[in-house]
This record gives sequence, C-alpha cells and structure tokens, in this order.
Amino acid sequence: MKEQEYINYNRIAEAISFIQNNFKEQPDLDVVAQKVHLSPFHFQRLFTEWAGTSPKKFLQYTSIEYAKKRLKENQASLFNTAFDTGLSGAGRLHDLFINIEGMSPAEYKNAGKNLAINYSFAASTFGNILVASTPKGICYMAFFEAKEKALSLLHHLFPNAVFSQKSDRYQQQGLFIFQNDWSNLNQIKLHLKGTNFQIKVWETLLKIPMGQLQTYGNIAEQIKSPKAARAVGTAIGNNPVAFLIPCHRVIQSTGALGGYMWGTTRKTAIIGWEAAKVNV
Repeated sequence: MKEQEYINYNRIAEAISFIQNNFKEQPDLDVVAQKVHLSPFHFQRLFTEWAGTSPKKFLQYTSIEYAKKRLKENQASLFNTAFDTGLSGAGRLHDLFINIEGMSPAEYKNAGKNLAINYSFAASTFGNILVASTPKGICYMAFFEAKEKALSLLHHLFPNAVFSQKSDRYQQQGLFIFQNDWSNLNQIKLHLKGTNFQIKVWETLLKIPMGQLQTYGNIAEQIKSPKAARAVGTAIGNNPVAFLIPCHRVIQSTGALGGYMWGTTRKTAIIGWEAAKVNV
C-alpha cells in the first residue's frame, strides 16, 4: 500500500470509529471531517471511495442497527428508542426506517406480524429449492438439503409472519426461469428487504448477462464505490433469492470462484450450465 493510501485508510478508519462511538450525538459532516483534519468536501469524497457509502448514510446505518437492537431486545417504545439513538423524535426514527429498511419501526418491531407468506418446495436443475412469496412478489429462494432446516431459516427471517404452504403465480414465474432464458426476467416480481447499498448491489447483479462472470471489484466500480469490494462481497453473501439474483456469476479477481451460500460445487455447476446454454 502506498504511503498516501495508508494515510487515507487510517483517516477513514478513524472516522468510522468516531461515528460508531458518537452516533448518539448525530455528528454532522463538518464535525467528523474536522476530527480527521480534512475539509468536508475532501472527506465526503474520500469516505465514499473507501467505505462504499457516504458519511451520512454510514451514520444512518449505525443508528438504525442500534435502534433495531433496542426495539428487538428491550421492547422499548418508539419514542424512547428515538431518544436513545440520538434522534429528535419518533418522526425521525420513522423516516430513518422507511428510508433504509423499507418499513416503519412499528412494522420492524412486529417482525412481519400478519405478513402473509406463501411457500412451496420444488425440484430444480440444481437440487431441491424452497421459494416463498408475499402479495408483492418473491421474497426468498434457497437451495436446501433438508426441508425442516430450510423452513426454519425462512421462519427466522420472518418470525411473526403467517405462512401457508401453497404455490402461487409469483413462485411459478420464478421457477420457470430454470427452463427458459433470462429475457423474461422483468416479468418476475421480487419483494426484497435490504439496505440501500444491498439493493444497489443486488440490482447490479441482475444486469450480469447469462453466461458471463464479473468480479467483486467490477460490481464495486459499477455502483461507483470502487474501494468497496469487500462491502460488495458482504451484500452478495446476504442475497435472499438464490439463482434469480445471480450472485453465482461473481468471482474473485484471481479467477477463483469464491464463496457461495449454497455450496461451491453447485456454483460451479450453475456457471457451467449457463455457459453451455449460451454457446448452444
């Protein structure tokens, strides 16, 4: 690492530590920039390059993780949670949750209570698969070896949802992709919950053509966060919809396959199968 890069890395590490330790005071851009002896403009650009998100967004992510912990573990009221997080009121807490989580803090606190989820088990080209959907679209798809464990993982994601074992048109459209090319992907509806950064990464994965591969660094560059390859890898690892969101098409810069939530053997098989389809 070059000397200037090392200096920049230490500055961003210091800024991250400062935000994490002082988020309850909701420090603004000027305060954090001053802490690392940079102008606000230079700090904003440098932080975004290294962290893959802006200082403001990082503060929001830090704040909401604390708020989620408060709501989940201590059953705190929305007002007290907002106060403890350093926010001026429940309204700001509500805006924060809507912006990042796509749901209100009350909905998060209820952990999907009364959310109707249909699920079904099916056989696919690459093994057994569990697919689940809400009235808005597919929310989960995963390869599995044991039904009980697969269903347990789904329940863990939506602990208070109402589950029904039945297939619907969203699931059928999703599974149909195993027999067809990806030109009809826009007909498949997805209902995803994630941070803005995760959604941005998943959307980028959807643009990788069938039969082609990209690296974590490629994805980071496409979302205009070239220093965030590691954060990209984490977002890819949290992909809730196997195959439809093609995280299997991302490999390491060395050419190594890299990890895959559903096994590297399966990843190899999918990549080979797609390459054969394209070259027919």
